[in-house]
Amino acid sequence: MVSGGTVLGGRYKLDERIASGGMGDVWKGTDEVLGRTVAVKILLPSLLDEPGFAERFRGEARTMATINHPGVVDVYDYGSDPQAGAYLVMEYVEGDALSRTLSKVGRLTPARTMALMAQTADALHAAHEKGIVHRDVKPGNLLVRPNGTLVLTDFGIARSAAVGQLTQAGAVLGTASYISPEQATGGVATPLSDIYALGVVAYQCLAGHRPFEGDNPLEIAMRHVREQAPPLPADVPPAVRAIVERAMAKDPTARYPTAAAFAEVARRAGAGLASGTGVAVGPAGAPVSGPPVPSPTSPGPAGTGSVPRPPTTAPGGTRVMASYPPTGPVGGGYHRGAAPVPPPAPRPETSYLPAQPPPPGSNRGLLVILGSLIGVLVLLGLGCGAWALFHNSGNNTPGAAGTTAPASRQTTGQPRASATAPLVSARCDVVSKGPTFEQTRDYLEGQGFKINREEVPGPRNRVVEVTPCEAPRGSTITVKVGNGQRGGSAPASSNSPTPDNNGNGNGDGGNTSPGLPGLPGTN
Repeated sequence: MVSGGTVLGGRYKLDERIASGGMGDVWKGTDEVLGRTVAVKILLPSLLDEPGFAERFRGEARTMATINHPGVVDVYDYGSDPQAGAYLVMEYVEGDALSRTLSKVGRLTPARTMALMAQTADALHAAHEKGIVHRDVKPGNLLVRPNGTLVLTDFGIARSAAVGQLTQAGAVLGTASYISPEQATGGVATPLSDIYALGVVAYQCLAGHRPFEGDNPLEIAMRHVREQAPPLPADVPPAVRAIVERAMAKDPTARYPTAAAFAEVARRAGAGLASGTGVAVGPAGAPVSGPPVPSPTSPGPAGTGSVPRPPTTAPGGTRVMASYPPTGPVGGGYHRGAAPVPPPAPRPETSYLPAQPPPPGSNRGLLVILGSLIGVLVLLGLGCGAWALFHNSGNNTPGAAGTTAPASRQTTGQPRASATAPLVSARCDVVSKGPTFEQTRDYLEGQGFKINREEVPGPRNRVVEVTPCEAPRGSTITVKVGNGQRGGSAPASSNSPTPDNNGNGNGDGGNTSPGLPGLPGTN
């Protein structure tokens, strides 16, 4: 088993493990030849036991490396190490997964949602043009940089038409909450399947929850096949509502024909909302008014030319993203480092982005005000302390029995602050059902816990123990996962209620539920 400090191929030093999924672990590392930070994905040894898998994955890596788009993570290298096995070296992206953002803010504005969906659809179109179907589009695989641009990651279960399917025939991959109806019924995933999954992501951003939930992956997958999604909230504009409904059409032929078409419609709708002009909706959910909205780009870390402009401020002080002028050749060519962003909005738009820093020269007045406030607070504190000292000294007189009155009687009407944070259940009872590590991890992360994975003898990738069972949010939960070796004990059961399947993962998501072979996980 590899650990921090391990060097792969005499070049890539592993610094820290940042994610785990159904196909392997992802490490933050350092390319000691070029001196840059990279992401290293180490495949599970069990996958390499499948005949021909290593060769197919190598061919898939070559295909993905040909995608040159700012919204798709770069693939740098592929190799094999005696200690770690097969590994993939990719671009390291600074940013938060969209799933983490949604867990913090709940919902996004329609304008922001359409901007992010346009960027994701652009990235998917670049992959589709190379014959690659992602098959696991979900918030956990969409990384949002601090500047608001988005990167599509984790092609771990992607399928290339030129290379062939990476997994065993008949296996259904993807995450149940975002799976297309054709995938859920055992059909072949196509680019239109990715468009459906992206429509589900848009629904979640607008509604604050997924369209379908259930007690197990089978129930969720079948609801995607048989049921229509509940209506979006009433505050979602009709144009945006129509776009999401078309992307989530049960019939693949009723969806947008390409990811590029989806991107153009979403971009135009987002720009209309941001500018306050609105947008008309056609019969098939496509905006029919206004000129096409360009896809501005900006130079990335390895690009040349002008430095990207900082975010601007709309009237009223609301933070919006600036428009970046094209710096590449007309008609094609992207600069690595940023995906398209919408033009600036002339009116305030509520967003989760941080506040704009104060302009230069305004710090002096602010310091004077802060100094005055601090002085007043200090004087008030001294006065209150003196009063309290005098008050206590006057009240600490012997009582009828010759004892001093309890201090608790000197203060009334003031509730005590809790000394400890509330405990949140880690749902240890689920261990008895043998969940996968990804399902357990995604649920715990959704509750605000940190995860410490330990591998022990037991069923491969199945959770055998979770400790502690209750802890404050932000605590570290140890999850013991079977490594496939004999000697492990069966998961112990408990009397706690069964958890739901609402976690958002940032791994591969291509796992199956216990007792339901071939079905996707619920994260």
